[in-house]
Amino acid sequence: MAKRRRETVHLGVLYSLTGPYGLVGREMLNGLTLAVEQVNSSTEFDFQFAPLVFDPGGDLQNYQEHCELLIRDKGVRHIVGCYTSASRKQVLPLIERYDRLLWHSARYEGFENSDNVIYVGAAPNQHVVPLARHMIENLGTSVYCVGANYLWTWETNRVLQEIVTAAGGEIIAKRLVALSDSGIDHIVREIIERRPPIVFNTLVGEASYRFYRDLHRALSREQARSPGLPRPTILSCSLCEPELRLIGGRASVGHITSSVYFASIDTPENRSFVRRYREMFGSSNLPSVDAEASYLCGLLLARAIRRAGSTDVQAVRAAAWRDELQAPQGLVRVDEENNHCYLTPRLARSRSGFSFEILDTAPAPVKPDPYLTWLDLDDLARGARRRPERAAIAGQTLRVIK
Repeated sequence: MAKRRRETVHLGVLYSLTGPYGLVGREMLNGLTLAVEQVNSSTEFDFQFAPLVFDPGGDLQNYQEHCELLIRDKGVRHIVGCYTSASRKQVLPLIERYDRLLWHSARYEGFENSDNVIYVGAAPNQHVVPLARHMIENLGTSVYCVGANYLWTWETNRVLQEIVTAAGGEIIAKRLVALSDSGIDHIVREIIERRPPIVFNTLVGEASYRFYRDLHRALSREQARSPGLPRPTILSCSLCEPELRLIGGRASVGHITSSVYFASIDTPENRSFVRRYREMFGSSNLPSVDAEASYLCGLLLARAIRRAGSTDVQAVRAAAWRDELQAPQGLVRVDEENNHCYLTPRLARSRSGFSFEILDTAPAPVKPDPYLTWLDLDDLARGARRRPERAAIAGQTLRVIK
């Protein structure tokens, strides 16, 4: 009996595989590739994906041009992509004008809601707020901020400052560099001079990796001269497993990250995901939160097309609202109210071997709150008052999830 011919669905892909954050773009493409392979090899779907991959190279003008080409020349209805908020903002007017659907995999700063975007990455209440809560309850409220000079950093620092101020703390400094700039020597020198107890890092790509390495070397020199000199705790909402390997050695160890996914999650779904990821991309590689999120974009889209029986944007969006997916990170579903996803926040500390020890996990998926409508600053301030007089060493008061 002849096999039924499967319809081809062209899928636009916009990830910067080269440029200042090319590593993350390649991780995102890896995750999406794994989802496409899963869909195309499954008899559950009567169509197959044909990805049309474009590499903007971190150039915002290229994002706009490539997006327009995908929509007008290639006729795609669905595009997976954009890591930085700057790139998402660049393509959003086109996505909305032509009534297409962008499947956005990156966690981001929030304060956006478009009918033409499915936000699969974490909203601020799912990664920024949990990190801030842990910080003020366990570490302190004097923070030095370093980051890339663009929307993600601006908005994330603003939210952090509101929380810190409500808790009676202070932002010691905000030091920003351009996205393409890896010149951070002056920032490292200032941290050594001012010795802040906490550093919040929103640098992107090579600038971030260099920051961890250079600060580690500088602190090691200082400690050699003054044994017992404390090191600042470095906090992040973006540090992930492949980046630990690029940082390398001791410089990659001991940093606290807030994320909805870590490769060390011990569930059958995640063990299978990690195994298949390594089979496809190398046994020494671990998937990151970015790879898992783009993987979810591909699966959620495929399941919505199957449910809708069409690639029509309105039908697919409505179908996505009715779906629940047992993902590597846990249960995921799209909130009909704001097109963001229910996700499970986690905190983890980086360790040797370029992996993370999970310290705390939310008891259930958290409803997305992109505008922080339900943020209770008074409750966060009470957490600061509950902090012991002697601040705990980075994260030691957290419950370790086995």
